[in-house]
Amino acid sequence: MIAMVDDDFLGAHDMVKGSMALIETDRAVQLSQAVGASTRTSGGSGANTLAGIASLGGDVAFIGKVADDEFGAVFADDMKQIGVDFRSGGPDSSIPTGRCIIAVTPDAQRTMNTFLGISTQLSFSDISSDVIAAGAILYLEGYLFDRDEAKDAFRKAAALAHLNGRVVALTLSDSFCVDRHRADFQSLVKNDIDILFANEDELKSLYETTDFDEAVELLRRDCHIAAVTRSEKGSVIVTRDDVHEVPAAPVSQVVDTTGAGDLFAAGFLRGLTQGKDLTSCARIGAIAAAEVISHVGPRPLVSLTSLLPADLQ
Repeated sequence: MIAMVDDDFLGAHDMVKGSMALIETDRAVQLSQAVGASTRTSGGSGANTLAGIASLGGDVAFIGKVADDEFGAVFADDMKQIGVDFRSGGPDSSIPTGRCIIAVTPDAQRTMNTFLGISTQLSFSDISSDVIAAGAILYLEGYLFDRDEAKDAFRKAAALAHLNGRVVALTLSDSFCVDRHRADFQSLVKNDIDILFANEDELKSLYETTDFDEAVELLRRDCHIAAVTRSEKGSVIVTRDDVHEVPAAPVSQVVDTTGAGDLFAAGFLRGLTQGKDLTSCARIGAIAAAEVISHVGPRPLVSLTSLLPADLQ
């Protein structure tokens, strides 16, 4: 659910602008009623990224959990409609499908209130080894890292991907998520991950520093490839040998920043699977992010391939 609100609404409901807060069922119901008119759309950070890759012509499969309820049915159908092979884990009828109430202020900043629902029950037993073996890249979503079973699933899935010669990518998802699991994320980045996606705040949280340049230098030590987004400043591509900046793509009006990082990752990963250099990958990511922030909703409304210049096709 995406609703346009003012800053006073955030204050009245104890929201920190730009953050993601985990909520329970009662809070979800209360906020759903309080926001009033809203746009309903399927979302989820990792799912949005795969939707973006599909829009760029990629073949993708999604492993996640939804319940046998209204929201679960809508999500599954939406994934099918955009060409994503959706592999849902085993159902648990006592836990509903997750959802997120997103409050968007006039400055286009999104503040997320997330009821994770059955998505938190993901474990390694839900993961299809054939899907991991078939894919060029395994993409892990940091939002799901709260339970020990999920952490175990992440590590085992990464090991399985590497066993099959695949690349493993991780998105840190949210600075508060990093705060909760800093040591575990640091271990993942050092030992299990080939590509890291983060925004500036998440990266600084990972290394407990307020200095971006210091965080980048620490990241170079730990990760093979990283793409760090900095909103209108564009992105910084980090490898052990080099650091270079890629500008943001132009956008006539920023309406809703929901999904910006997800779609940047989509473009970057799609470019990698096509054998493009890292700068070109980041340029595709910037174009995808620019499209999604130009309208309400976390997924592209047009074919992203149609937006690419000839040198990125």
